[in-house]
Amino acid sequence: MYTDEFKRIGTRLFSEGLVGGNFGNMSIRSRDGFFITHTGAYLDNPGEPVFVPLDGPVPKEASSEYRVHREVYQKTRHMAIVHAHPAHAVALSIMTREIVPLDSEGVMLCPVIPVVQGVPGSDELAMNVSDSLCLSKLAIASGHGTFAAGKSLDEAYLFTSLGEHACRVLILTGQFR
Repeated sequence: MYTDEFKRIGTRLFSEGLVGGNFGNMSIRSRDGFFITHTGAYLDNPGEPVFVPLDGPVPKEASSEYRVHREVYQKTRHMAIVHAHPAHAVALSIMTREIVPLDSEGVMLCPVIPVVQGVPGSDELAMNVSDSLCLSKLAIASGHGTFAAGKSLDEAYLFTSLGEHACRVLILTGQFR
């Protein structure tokens, strides 16, 4: 279930340099839980997603970031999440607590991108990302990567791409703060 959709979005993320190697993960909400990529999966060839219930035990095959996905789905109405590791967004996240885009798309669609703290795979990161995604469709975990959410994987991908573009523009213009 969802294998083709995961592969299509994963291929875009990989080809655009938004993920590398086996970094990142994706999920889609279902009635009683969500489907998420396997731990260690290459997103351009993710295989069959793993079902994770909203409560209860988590299959060992599920991505190590399942906590973030679960917490976001418990707190919001988002239907899909993309977690990527775009280099420019990661770089800026190390230097600031929020990113204020200058490019027209960033200003229009995500005028402030919160940067949150937490160790990858931790409950702290899950709480901080989910709190941010209650108010936005994009957050960046400091030194780690973006978490984008929306009504579909396509929309979550769009916000992932938007965040990296905004960070690239800020770096190229020397205007980050």
